[in-house]
Amino acid sequence: MIDVIVPPDPLPSGRPMIFLAGGITGCPDWQSEMIRLLDPLHPQWLVLNPRREQFPIDDPDAAFAQIAWEHRALRAARAIIFWFPRETVCPIALYELGAWSMTQRRIFVGAHEAYPRRLDIEIQTRLARPDVSTSAATVAALADEVLRHIQTQ
Repeated sequence: MIDVIVPPDPLPSGRPMIFLAGGITGCPDWQSEMIRLLDPLHPQWLVLNPRREQFPIDDPDAAFAQIAWEHRALRAARAIIFWFPRETVCPIALYELGAWSMTQRRIFVGAHEAYPRRLDIEIQTRLARPDVSTSAATVAALADEVLRHIQTQ
């Protein structure tokens, strides 16, 4: 099974890493499905998953620690997978997609067909990064795209 790092675990070095960016609050655990589908990348790659089993909501320092971990993890990742589920607009993931679209980092983008801002993502990404496909409408299709491109590198 592919190795997964979650907050607040330290980020290792020495292996390429993929960050899972997208909805956490108010949406299904798409990250578990993606991790299972990315298993063919084991043992070369690590997955950085910001979704925790238990988030210490009563700890006032937890939000800062979570965001700081994600900030470091995004910068450490060689590739970033963005998934936009239909249940939430994912404003932070939109912010991150905008930021990382302005770099040469390898990004993969997918959005559920019923995601309310799907057309915006398609157009904005096509304008900023014409090399990035936004056609994946399921987590499985997005994982297939990742595997096709990562395994050919």
